[in-house]
Formats: sequence, C-alpha cells, structure tokens
Amino acid sequence: MNKDKPSGLYAASLQTQYAPTQETSYTSRTSAQKVLRNTYWLLAMTLAFSAVTAFAGMAAGIKMNIFVFFIGAYGLMFLTHKLSNSAWGLVSTFAFTGFMGLALAPILSMYIGAGAGDLVVTAFAMTAFVFLGLSAVVLITRKDFSFLNGFIMAGALVLLAAIVVNLFVGASGLALAISAGFVLFASAIILYETSAIIHGGQDNYILATISLYMAIYNLFISLLQLLGLAADD
Repeated sequence: MNKDKPSGLYAASLQTQYAPTQETSYTSRTSAQKVLRNTYWLLAMTLAFSAVTAFAGMAAGIKMNIFVFFIGAYGLMFLTHKLSNSAWGLVSTFAFTGFMGLALAPILSMYIGAGAGDLVVTAFAMTAFVFLGLSAVVLITRKDFSFLNGFIMAGALVLLAAIVVNLFVGASGLALAISAGFVLFASAIILYETSAIIHGGQDNYILATISLYMAIYNLFISLLQLLGLAADD
C-alpha cells in the first residue's frame, strides 16, 4: 500500500471538511459584488438626481436657511438610516439627496454669478478624479482599509470643533484648514467604505450609498472652497 496516497475514506473526509468553507467564501464574494454593484447604481442615480434638483433650485433662486438645512439634512439622513432595510429606504434616499441638491443651489449660484463658473467645473472634475482614483485603489489592490475607522472618528470631532470655533472667529486661514481637512476626511471615507463593501463589512447598499454620497458631496464643496480661496489670493 502507498502510504503517501490518502485512502478513499480520508479523501472524502477532506472534501467534506473543506467544501463548506469554499462554498461560504464564494457566497461571501458574490454577496459583496452584489452590494458593490447596487451601491454604484444607486449612487449614480442619486448624484444625477441631486444635479437635477440643484439646477432646479438655481433656476428658482432658492435660498437655504442654515437651520432649515440642518433640520432637513439630518432629519432625512436619520430617516434613511431607520428605513435602510426596507423599500421605503430608497424613497428616503432620493428625498435626502434631492434635498442636498437643493442646498447646493445657492452655493453654485454664488460662484456662477461671480463669474467663477470655471471653478465649479474644475471642482467637479477634481472630485470625479479623486473618487474614481481612490475607488480604483481599493478595488484593484483589495486592501483592507478598516484601520481608518479611528482616523475618521477623530477627524469628525476635530472638524466639528474647528467649524464651531470658526463661526465665532471667522478666520480665512482656519476656513482654509477646515476645507483641506474635509478633503482628507472625505477621501478616508471613500477608502474605508469601499473596502468595507468588498470585504463584507458593509452589506447594506443604501447605507453604503449614503456614506459615499456624503463623501463626494463634502469633497466637492471643500475643493470648490479651496479653489475659491486660492482665486481670491
């Protein structure tokens, strides 16, 4: 008998032992790919919808009160999180992103009215480049960026504190630092969230869409502010 060759019973036991693991791994990858595909489809549609509501808001000359913005934005975001496991979550997602598009209208009108429409186009192109570039890094390398969680939590607190301080100080230097900080913060979220999707840490495409949408939104606003500050100098 050849001792190097496993017996039929032993080979069968190996197959039984490892088959469930391989099947589970395949199912996990398939599920992650589905979440990623659904996230990108919904993200594309919500970004397009925001663009429509932003242009509609510009045409209507909408002005957004700061208190209305915070109540509407955080209220709709909270509602979307509560409904994220139901079909109504899709409705609240479009309501939230549509509202955010309306909130963007006064900002775009200000830049375009001042003859700085080229800055808007540049900020849009830079935002697309950063998002696609960072997403490609994660999808190609499949690196786990979960270690950014601590940086994101700390960054959120630091940025919030800086915003509150600048409400009273109104320093242009601090405003510049805040915008730069938001660029890094949004970039970290794109890396973290995309990594979470492909590694199975995020299995809800509605929540993934909201997270990536807000990262893109803040990235665009911050880049636009940085370009505006640079143009003023």
